[in-house]
Amino acid sequence: MDEILKQSALFRGMSAEALREVLEQTPHLIQRYEKGEIIFQLMEPATRIGVILEGRVEAQKTFPNGSQVNVSVRGPGALIGPAAAFSRSRRYPCGMVALEPVKLMVFQREDLLRLMQKNLLILENLTTDIASATYMLQQRLELFSYSGIAQKAAFWLLTQARQNGTNQVQIPESVSKWALRMNVSRPSLHRELKRLEARGVLRYAPPVIEILDSDALQELLG
Repeated sequence: MDEILKQSALFRGMSAEALREVLEQTPHLIQRYEKGEIIFQLMEPATRIGVILEGRVEAQKTFPNGSQVNVSVRGPGALIGPAAAFSRSRRYPCGMVALEPVKLMVFQREDLLRLMQKNLLILENLTTDIASATYMLQQRLELFSYSGIAQKAAFWLLTQARQNGTNQVQIPESVSKWALRMNVSRPSLHRELKRLEARGVLRYAPPVIEILDSDALQELLG
């Protein structure tokens, strides 16, 4: 657990000794959730911030018409709930569900606020995490602005390639999960990727896609 915490979004850069001191002085709980269990309810008062110690969670946004968007998946070391807890509304804008057995270290908002006031590194880490989440959300909104499946795939692949500095892009978990994140069907996404491969734009070899012609992908975006 110590190694996960040292590399976590909240405590990154802290020594083991400093981390132990922080945990001794700051109230927190260890909570466990079974697969499918709800961690945060949509629009529930945002009083808790969690550090994932084990397992993966998914943020889900459900709309009045019954449709659902899977916003993000987070694993060990990631933070859940900080943006909501420190927002003006102080409510969770998405539901948070355990994709598998999950173990969380949970802080109350007020306790974490006091900790940030005493420790600038933790304040910087939390600010960076919230800013990064905002940036990712902006990218998701741009992704949804494209109507075509090939366009969505092109945007996602180019974005990942720029962020990682490589033309080899790892598919997130599986093609089915990737399709779900982009709100398209798996067969349709698979078909478009095979078409792009036939044109020599990419090499489709799950779990990796190699971009062969980034200019052609960019042209799809207009």
